[in-house]
Amino acid sequence: MKSVTITFFSLLMLLGSASLMAQEFQGRAHYMSKTTMDMNNFGGDQMSEQQKKMIAERMKNMLEKTYILSFNRTESIYKEEEKLVTPGGGGGGRMGGMMGSFTAGSQYKNVKDQQLIQDQEFFGKQFLIKDSIPQLEWKMENESKQIGQYLSFKATAIKKGNDLDFGNMRRRNRNNESTRDSTKTNSGDVIEVPKEIIVTAWYTPQIPVNQGPGEYWGLPGLILEVNAGRTTILCTKIEINPTDKVEIKAPSKGKEVTKKDYEAIVKEKTEEMREMYGGRGRGRN
Repeated sequence: MKSVTITFFSLLMLLGSASLMAQEFQGRAHYMSKTTMDMNNFGGDQMSEQQKKMIAERMKNMLEKTYILSFNRTESIYKEEEKLVTPGGGGGGRMGGMMGSFTAGSQYKNVKDQQLIQDQEFFGKQFLIKDSIPQLEWKMENESKQIGQYLSFKATAIKKGNDLDFGNMRRRNRNNESTRDSTKTNSGDVIEVPKEIIVTAWYTPQIPVNQGPGEYWGLPGLILEVNAGRTTILCTKIEINPTDKVEIKAPSKGKEVTKKDYEAIVKEKTEEMREMYGGRGRGRN
């Protein structure tokens, strides 16, 4: 009965949005992204609570961000909202320095042409990543909840772990040695990136676009919330057909590469840094 009820409500939402589909339709969605990090995976078990608190505060600017998704029926542009950086707030030691080397610019998605264009800076060099949009196999769940004024429905998917996803790194389970990618900390512990990450999304058919924050899209309505590993992305404000016209323009500056090529470049540089740090300053946090 619950499944039938949710399907019925979903149909009502789609019918109610028919008038929006018949007109020029655009909008902006504001998101807050927060990533939690278990510092015990990076030598935190050897720190005092005061040291952990200090490092967590210094890394806050990298782990808590706000974004704006500007969208129309087929395109979107997703970029970080500009804000003042707190003096001394960009630290966090070695891990903070590595994460701070990735400066993400605008991300353009065209769901009609299946195209993704990402403006990305890495160690002072500008890249323009051009590729197809990542595909997730969404499973519709029989759950709904209210997010602000929008009735939202649950969908889940499983995405492959990314070797460069520092936020989801963890200490290896010693009972499971079959890892996708791993490295050692200074203390000799092995950390890994999970092979698979469960993604939970909440979307609303009341906003009839199959867009969402970051790499997430492909549901019958705007994605308002995402939970993936240690990261939560939550929509905090929505503007539909604002008086000032929404501008969606794909980024165009930087060295053009595919996503696979870019990840290879980053991985090579990461290995260089591991060797550099591994050869000197052992035991320092």
